[in-house]
This record gives sequence, structure tokens and C-alpha cells, in this order.
Amino acid sequence: MNIIRFIKDWTLPIAMSLGAVIYLLFAFTTALDDASRFFAPIMQTILPLFMFLILFVTFCKVDFHKLRPVAWHFWIGVFQLLFIGILMAIILASPTPSLIILEAILMCVISPCATAAAVVTQKLGGSLEQMTTYTFLSNFITVLLVPICFPLIEPSVHMEFWPAFLKILHEVFIVLIVPMLLAYIVKHYMKRLHAKIIAVRDLSYYLWACSLMIVTGTTVKNIVNAQASIWMLLAIALLGLVICIVQFAVGRFIGHYFNHTQEAGQALGQKNTAFAIWLSSTYLNPLSSVGPGCYILWQNIINSVEIWQKRKEDITSCR
Repeated sequence: MNIIRFIKDWTLPIAMSLGAVIYLLFAFTTALDDASRFFAPIMQTILPLFMFLILFVTFCKVDFHKLRPVAWHFWIGVFQLLFIGILMAIILASPTPSLIILEAILMCVISPCATAAAVVTQKLGGSLEQMTTYTFLSNFITVLLVPICFPLIEPSVHMEFWPAFLKILHEVFIVLIVPMLLAYIVKHYMKRLHAKIIAVRDLSYYLWACSLMIVTGTTVKNIVNAQASIWMLLAIALLGLVICIVQFAVGRFIGHYFNHTQEAGQALGQKNTAFAIWLSSTYLNPLSSVGPGCYILWQNIINSVEIWQKRKEDITSCR
């Protein structure tokens, strides 16, 4: 029972550790080269499927009548815009050598709220509907800001606003809108299937842990193959930790004024790092993807501590 409780309390670090170990095992074991080449495209295909299933299962539990903006959404959005504005001013005034580090930091801020934030919030006893609503708002903020900010940072990237806007919007549509529409149909017109889905406790949480294992493996791969000094990688990782703590802390500070501390903290602190890695690899210096890659580690350590504390409180209250 202690082993099972340990796995439940620390599912996310265990998933990340497995992802890192499995990648390193396949990457540095010559006998597994053929298997590595075989599984690589499979993992790339499975990851979007996991994300789709996570959101579909989560949205099956959403009360669609309660999906509406609330006050804390506005202030979290305002802080994100101000934070991005400050970082953009620093980036535009900074010398070229520090640009990669600043880009990595920016990606940890400009990326939208994680699609899995609703999963964690629900597990922590927060409002699933408020988190789902902010996830949509946050993605829309990112869709608007990226085509504006990125050409200023990397003038060599010929990015016109509307093509970039529509391309990123398409990615958001596939990731968010499609599973929500499917969940709405299942919930209202396929009630027997819906009942079976929501009857499986923590299904979306453990699906997310599986996807986290794949994302962590990809992140370790990017770090191992990064053409940069160890000191630059350490600087990006440590600054990512600072940004992560700041965003969780500010989110919780804003949220406590509206009695939604948990939701606001997750909304600002938990980022869609897989989406951020795609954005930075596509439009910025690929090395900047190390920033959101390291952010995966930090945000999920915080999530794991929060889940452990919540489980401990629940056990205490039952005694």
C-alpha cells in the first residue's frame, strides 16, 4: 500500500524520470539503435493522440453551462501581457549574445495555459469550468501575441501576421476545439458511453502522466543534442525555475483576492510547454526550446508537491 500511495503522490516525477531514463537508454545503447529508429516516429504520432484523449476525457466532466469568464481571468491575463511587454523591451534592448537566453525565458511566459492545467486543478479540488475557460482565453492571447512579437525578435523570420495567426489558430483548434465538440456530443447524445468514461477515476490524470513521459524524453533529447555550453544550458534551466516560481506565486496572489487561489496559480504557472517547444523550434532559435523544456520539470515538481499536500489534507480530514 505504501508503494501504491507513493506512486499516486509522485506520479508526475516518476513519469518524467522514466521518460528521461528510457530516452538515455535508447540513445546511448548501440544494440538498441534499430529499436530507437523504429519507435521514434511512433512516439511523435502517439503524443498528439494522448493530448487529444486527455482533453476529451476532461471535457466530458465539464458543465458547459458554466463556461464563462470571471474576474480573476482578466487580472491573470493583464499580468501576462505586462510580463511579456517587459520581456520584449529587455530583449529589444539587449545585445545579441544574450538573445537566446531571453528568448527561452519569453517562451516560458508567452506560451498559453497548459491543456492539462484543468486536470491538475480538478485533482486539487478547484473549478474545472473556470480553468477550461481560461485555457481558451490564454490560447487566444498567445495566438494574437506571437505574430506580433516574434518578427521583432527575429527579423530574419518572415512572418506575416495573418498567415501566422491562422496557422497557430489551426493548431489550437485541433488541440482544444475538436475534443471539446466531441465531448459535448458524447455527453449529451451518447450518455451510456459518457457514464463509462467519467466512471474511470483519474483517467485523464494518468493519460497526462503517459504523455509527460514522452514529452520529457523529447526534452532530454533536445538538451543532449543542443549546440551550447553547459553554462548556457544551466542558465536557461535556472532562469526557467525562477520564472516558474514567480508565475505560480503571482497567480496564487491574484487568485486569493477572488477565493480562487488554486485555479489562478495553475492558470498562470502551468504552461503548455509542448506547444511552446513547437513555437520556439519553428520561429525562433531552436536552442530557445530548452527553456520550456526545462520548465516542464519545474512546473510538474510544483504540481506534484501540491497534489501530495492535497492528498495529505484529505487523509487528515477523514480521520
